[in-house]
Amino acid sequence: MPVTDFSQLLLEAEKLTANIEGVSELPKVDRSLRQVLQDSNELFTRVARTGSQDVQANLLLGSQGIDLPRIVQKLDHISTKQTFEPLKPTVDTDVPSYLQNETQNIIVSIIEENFKKCAETAKSNAWQHEKSEWTQERLKILNSMTAPSRDVSFLGKHSSVFMELPPKTSNMLGNQEAIYAVKLAEYNKLITRGNTRVNLISVFASAAEEFNNAKVNDMWEMMKYMMEIPPFPIGENNAKIRSSKPVIKALVSQGKKYLEDRYKTYMTNVINENLAEARRGGIPGTYSLARSYVGVRLQGEYTGLQGGMIDDRPLWPLVYYCLRSGDLTAAIHCLKRASVDVKDLTKLLEMRFKNPDNPEIAKLEDKLQLEYRRVIHNSTDPFQRIVYDVLCCCNMSDEHSEIAKTADDYLWLKLSYLRFNSEKDDSETYSYLQSTILEEYGETHYNASNQPHLYFQMLTLTGQFEAALEFLARSEKYQIHAVHIAIALNELHILALPLSPTAPLLSIDSMDPKPFRRLNISRLIMIYVQKFELNAPREAIQYFYMLRNILDDKKQKVFITCVVDLAVETHDYETLFGQIQKNGIRLPGFLDEFMSDDIKIDEIAQAVGKALVNRGFLEEAVDLFDIANNQEEVLSLLRTLLSQVVHLQSAEGSLRQRLPAKVNQIASRYSALGYNCTVSSVSSFNILKDLLAFFDQYHAKQYAVALKTLEDIQIIPLRSSEVEQRVNTFKRLSIDVNKVIPDVLLATMNILFAQYQKIKSNEYIPNRYQDAAQDKQLAYLRDQAKNLTNFTGMLPYHMPGDFNSKLAQMEILMH
Repeated sequence: MPVTDFSQLLLEAEKLTANIEGVSELPKVDRSLRQVLQDSNELFTRVARTGSQDVQANLLLGSQGIDLPRIVQKLDHISTKQTFEPLKPTVDTDVPSYLQNETQNIIVSIIEENFKKCAETAKSNAWQHEKSEWTQERLKILNSMTAPSRDVSFLGKHSSVFMELPPKTSNMLGNQEAIYAVKLAEYNKLITRGNTRVNLISVFASAAEEFNNAKVNDMWEMMKYMMEIPPFPIGENNAKIRSSKPVIKALVSQGKKYLEDRYKTYMTNVINENLAEARRGGIPGTYSLARSYVGVRLQGEYTGLQGGMIDDRPLWPLVYYCLRSGDLTAAIHCLKRASVDVKDLTKLLEMRFKNPDNPEIAKLEDKLQLEYRRVIHNSTDPFQRIVYDVLCCCNMSDEHSEIAKTADDYLWLKLSYLRFNSEKDDSETYSYLQSTILEEYGETHYNASNQPHLYFQMLTLTGQFEAALEFLARSEKYQIHAVHIAIALNELHILALPLSPTAPLLSIDSMDPKPFRRLNISRLIMIYVQKFELNAPREAIQYFYMLRNILDDKKQKVFITCVVDLAVETHDYETLFGQIQKNGIRLPGFLDEFMSDDIKIDEIAQAVGKALVNRGFLEEAVDLFDIANNQEEVLSLLRTLLSQVVHLQSAEGSLRQRLPAKVNQIASRYSALGYNCTVSSVSSFNILKDLLAFFDQYHAKQYAVALKTLEDIQIIPLRSSEVEQRVNTFKRLSIDVNKVIPDVLLATMNILFAQYQKIKSNEYIPNRYQDAAQDKQLAYLRDQAKNLTNFTGMLPYHMPGDFNSKLAQMEILMH
């Protein structure tokens, strides 16, 4: 509506005002047009300078009740300059300021300390993560490179450094550990006595029966089957021998035999659970077993089966289950009773039974393969096809999944395909089968974390003992069995070991055929023994003895290295090495049971002594070098110890209190039996031994006796005529004795000064009662003191600290 006059304009303005004040929630605006214009210009300038983000932030936070401009203003007033700046000095009397400064210091120090800890932790975790990633990349590079045979690649299951848990350890032997340890000790006793070695596989297998664990018993039974192969020569390349045709043939044969005997046991159990359907009766033999099993397994469903019937059972299932049980004669019996023409197949089985190496077998297989390609491969009977495949290798790519449904069936089928006759060598095919199981399928395919026994079986029955044992050792439940299986195999010289005992637990040598692995049995045993070696050192040594034929990088036996480390950690030297009696005869220790022409107690004691010296246990090293009959080292260590404490007073439990008995005992024994070291070593040792008595007398204030002892030692001049001679003697003394000379001189000067003061204390007596002999005594003491200072000045030796000034001061006080 158009505005006609001012009254109407006023009316409209009042309505707007009423609406604004009464209805709207907006505040009343009390600004003039000039103020509105000024605020608009300021807002435009701010938006143009900072952009629209601040405006949007104000709108966003303002909708939630947050006053952003006020917060920004408060933050602008906050300054960090005064937070960590140096505190202002305060006077000692300003207690409030002092307490405030101390409080701030404590807060700042706590903040800094925790910041450093967080920074170090973050840095450490970051480096561990980087190191882990680099290790993985390095291993990938090494695996892809061709390297000399000394280069190995680490193989194992990696876990994140942030999630890795420390290994669980136990200080005592458990029931299983104790049983195995007893059997191993008995075995070692036979070896050390030179008796005929027993089969350690059988020994451990019989011990494992006490655990009442069917899976463990199966593992040992499996190893017993696989070890029924020709013995390996000692000192040869085990990897090369294991890759040879005769050994592969034997491993394949034993693997099949285990699977066949195991399946026969399985069929028997199935029949016993279904006696009504089986209707076996009391007829023994594999044929009767297979016939009953077919009745239970197929339960009359014979649709699609060909070849006719035998005793109410289809032909080819009977033949297959006879072959699956490893009984060729039973399979021949079935074929001879067949109503179809299977003469060539029967002849093939008869030839294999009588002479598996007959060259005519290959020709007959070729003939049957042709028959398979023409007729049999289209057969509706899966049992007929698998029988032809097993006997003639007609279609090795066919896995016959409708019949071979388990891992055992699959492996038996693959092993049955292999041939090692003059016409055909399937060694490469065997390697391919190993690679398929280990690398292509691996732990994931076989669900190894939940079925460790199955994956161990697949690796073991294909001759991959090293990979199988390394996998088993990663399982806390089966680690103990992996260790003892490895020990048993190594005693048979079957395990392939790395060239260095410092190699990873499982490694690849580029010179070995693929997928060959090498198992570091030294590392495996040491990881196992680590749980109880400190509390059961005798049992630990039994396991270390299994490493007696392995040399480390320094060409030393790993057995000796392990015993040295164990002795240093336990400090139980008397139990291990025995004790030397006063007559020089050593009572034997536990280690004497393992001594031979290659391992001597002196050699081990010498190595332990060196290790103790490197760690600073010189006093303990003396006993070990004494057992090793190394008199030179014994006297050298005793001189070193004596030079450090000979001048001190004896304190309860101190080295100074313990040394005299050991020194005198060794000196008495060596002098009686004869020294076997240099003359200078003996001379220096005897001087320090006599100085023990001198300082004991000095600290007991037996000054006259001490001077007599010192005069007998003949290293300090008490007369002017001896000064030059003692200087020449000093030049020939060892450094250990030279170190003690300053203390000897100072003690001697103290003795002379004490005697001088004692005589001088009688000066209050009138002269007429004094004897002229007293003056002579004082002059004699002054002359002795002067000889000491002259001797000190002539020595080619730098005296410690203010030693010279002390001697000179006491000499001056005697005038």
